[in-house]
Amino acid sequence: MTQFVIPGTPEVEVVLRRSAGARRFSLRVSRIDGRVTLTLPRFAREAEARAFAHDKADWLREVLATMTSVRRVRLGMTLPFQGQDLLIEAGAVRAPRIEGASLIVPPDAERVGARVEAFVKLAARQQLQGATDRYAATLRRSYRRLTLRDTRSRWGSCTSDGSLMYNWRLILAPRGVLEYVAAHEVAHLVEMNHSAAFWAVVERLRPGHAPERAWLKRHGSALHAVRFRD
Repeated sequence: MTQFVIPGTPEVEVVLRRSAGARRFSLRVSRIDGRVTLTLPRFAREAEARAFAHDKADWLREVLATMTSVRRVRLGMTLPFQGQDLLIEAGAVRAPRIEGASLIVPPDAERVGARVEAFVKLAARQQLQGATDRYAATLRRSYRRLTLRDTRSRWGSCTSDGSLMYNWRLILAPRGVLEYVAAHEVAHLVEMNHSAAFWAVVERLRPGHAPERAWLKRHGSALHAVRFRD
């Protein structure tokens, strides 16, 4: 995919995507992370597509202004982590570690994002593995495997063969939200649907989960707005 920037205040980064099924130019702004995608027919001229996007620049800025601002991980930033805000600070450490209300990282500013990303992914795997094992044991069910991804459209999934997937950004949410998603996906090992029977299993595993589910719907986009790399 090709990227280009519409100059102005602020600049707008646009991703060009060709599609065999497209019949005209179309612009889409992701409600998850604000990514702007311009889809064009396979044989359309790129110059015309760029001109189309430039004509829509004011509209794009209006839409982006209503969305959660991107937060880039850097020294001095406050990172949400399991319900607390951690101030990212440099220190004499070899790997990131939490000290009180701070996340101490090695003093290499250029690698802060990558180091913090590795730290949160490891923490996410540990927490989600533990929650999944606990809920699966409660139901006396087993799962095939557990994988972590940075998905844009869902927080978790369960396939018919018992493979579970979670978005590792759940570690940035309050602990109860992560627990709810784990309970939700493990419940699919019993009910591969969203019937009343399914929600009864979720309630058994995670009583009173409604506020956690509501939190994710209301604030989930902010978790996607945290950028670890440029």
